[in-house]
Amino acid sequence: MDLNDYQQAALRTAAPKDKHNELFHLLLGLVGETGEIAEKAKKIVRDKDSDFSQWDIEDLTKELGDTLWYVAVIADYFDVPLEAVAQRNIEKLADRQKRSMLGGSGDNR
Repeated sequence: MDLNDYQQAALRTAAPKDKHNELFHLLLGLVGETGEIAEKAKKIVRDKDSDFSQWDIEDLTKELGDTLWYVAVIADYFDVPLEAVAQRNIEKLADRQKRSMLGGSGDNR
């Protein structure tokens, strides 16, 4: 599936942009979904000696999908095509790799 097609499909289930506090709702949803992934990872560390091969891949796929939905809708909130988000990220990472700057921290490395 094309990323922009996904974004348009995701928007069919999104609230209108002009709904009161909608951006705040979307941001909290994104944090919540990524938190669910982190919580499940924590339980693998705690209960399964960090053996991530035991992760329920079906469940992980669903949670990643929920996260992607929020990213797609937030991008649309600012009229940014999801394809542009993905392309810009790949360009940024390729530039960092070319300059041997994949490690470290900070946005402007």
